[in-house]
Amino acid sequence: MVTDLPPDIRGQLDEWELIADGPVIRGAASTVVGVRTSEGAPAVLKIASPDAGSDHEHLVLRRWGGVGAVRLLRADPHRHALLLERLAPQNLESLWDVEACEVVAASYRHLHVPALPQLRSLSTEVEQWVRGFEELPRSAPVPHRLVEQAVASARELTSQHDDDAVVLHGDLHYRKLLAGERMPWLAIGPKPVNGDPHFEIAPMLWHRWDELEGNVRAGVRMRFDAIVDAAGLDEARARAWVLVRVVHQAMRVLTSQSAVGSDEFTKYVAIAKAVQG
Repeated sequence: MVTDLPPDIRGQLDEWELIADGPVIRGAASTVVGVRTSEGAPAVLKIASPDAGSDHEHLVLRRWGGVGAVRLLRADPHRHALLLERLAPQNLESLWDVEACEVVAASYRHLHVPALPQLRSLSTEVEQWVRGFEELPRSAPVPHRLVEQAVASARELTSQHDDDAVVLHGDLHYRKLLAGERMPWLAIGPKPVNGDPHFEIAPMLWHRWDELEGNVRAGVRMRFDAIVDAAGLDEARARAWVLVRVVHQAMRVLTSQSAVGSDEFTKYVAIAKAVQG
């Protein structure tokens, strides 16, 4: 019996008649704990932070219906609480990175379902990013050439292909696919948005970064090419979305107070340069 549970977890356990049988793991965006249902079935209780951007996670998981993603068993959207099937702890970090890229690319065909009207639009979100790009002073440490290219790319990307919008996971990378019994790999933790499938690639380039030390350009390009080829994506469009996303990430680092901010900033600029040529 797990003791000393946080009040929000204990309240949800009582309401859903669950028994905690694992440690409480608190992350930046959510708290999770392994549980057993009243029938004794293993599951996971997840309670997200109100500002975690996961308001529609339950809708997307329900739409996916367990195909390519963790199965949703129950949801209380007002409390940001989800009851999910329990998966194995193994994620894609156990695979060679190119093999992992191919697994992620294969998952797109399950996750990129027709757009849901309840989700926010990627085009609208990126329009806000562009305003931030344009307000960045030329003296900022982000190379101004990259900022100008990101502005031009973002405007072009958001001005067309709206009819091609699909549901995007939004944050799909090595730790967001876990081993399952129903399917080899199942996605968790979406930050869903309706938009262009080419938007999905970038997180796979900035995670497992230490493995690319000493050969960043070749390593980034190898991952990029592996995903584009396996998913049958347009290389130029994928490159443009990576540029937009990494410039946005670099700007977020500039406005943060993180002690590792300089290293993170350097990483995003390096990715932008690597995919450019």
